[in-house]
Amino acid sequence: MSRPALSAVTELFKPITWFPPMWAFACGVVASGASMSGRWGLAIIGVALAGPLVCATSQAVNDWFDRHVDAINEPHRPIPSGRMPGRWGLYLAVVWTLVSLLVATALGPWGFGAAAIGLLLAWAYSAPPVRLKENGWWGNAACGLSYEGIAWVTGAAVMAGGSMPGGESLALAALYSAATHGIMTLNDFKAVAGDRQMGVRSLPVQLGVDKAARVACWFMVLPQAVVVALLIHWQRPAHAVAVVALIAAQLLLMKRFLKDPTARALWYSGFGVPLFVAGMMVSAFALRSMGAVTP
Repeated sequence: MSRPALSAVTELFKPITWFPPMWAFACGVVASGASMSGRWGLAIIGVALAGPLVCATSQAVNDWFDRHVDAINEPHRPIPSGRMPGRWGLYLAVVWTLVSLLVATALGPWGFGAAAIGLLLAWAYSAPPVRLKENGWWGNAACGLSYEGIAWVTGAAVMAGGSMPGGESLALAALYSAATHGIMTLNDFKAVAGDRQMGVRSLPVQLGVDKAARVACWFMVLPQAVVVALLIHWQRPAHAVAVVALIAAQLLLMKRFLKDPTARALWYSGFGVPLFVAGMMVSAFALRSMGAVTP
């Protein structure tokens, strides 16, 4: 059997998708309030685990089990195009799952447990019989939890020596996970035709493009508004003002996005999502300034 080129393997793993969980892990590290002295190695391993390992695995799993849908929506991808021959997509997904679990042992019980849950969600999202992605409500929730919540909590716990993060950090992780539900919907607008044909009930398929776009925006905005309220409650007004400014900028972009969601979903991902993740880090620094945890 012929082997795939390195370029095809890299494309399968989609490095561009690694940023969100890597960033969320970094936010957890910051929010922990822990000193970085002697812990840089753990932080680097954790960031690598979140992105080039667990997230890359999820992309390989998704492309293997979506190869028939991609043949309609995106035939240029490595598997439907034939650049990833035979069952190489599946083999890489399995091998990278095992490599991820092996690396996760370096982060102790918290890191290993989080990696195991993230990988389980990755397979459940794409693989039958569960295939969470066939319903946009469940699939997007699984991605939000894995990409943001688990990564944030793991970063905070690992840096705190394996202690459970404080309630403030858990609250922010949960809120940003919920908001990511909306961000994940942005990925579905380009694939409506193929999803309909293959029975994938993404939100644009279930609700229609325009209503799904509005729902996605509400998902993105409301949790951030709650974050602002919490920052004010925690007496961090400067951080709250910064997050409000970032939300305001997102709202301006959303106004344009809503005029043509199908054409502008990718555009919004490029310009609106960076504002969202900037708010995550602002919130993480708010917790750090409170001395949220401690070892």
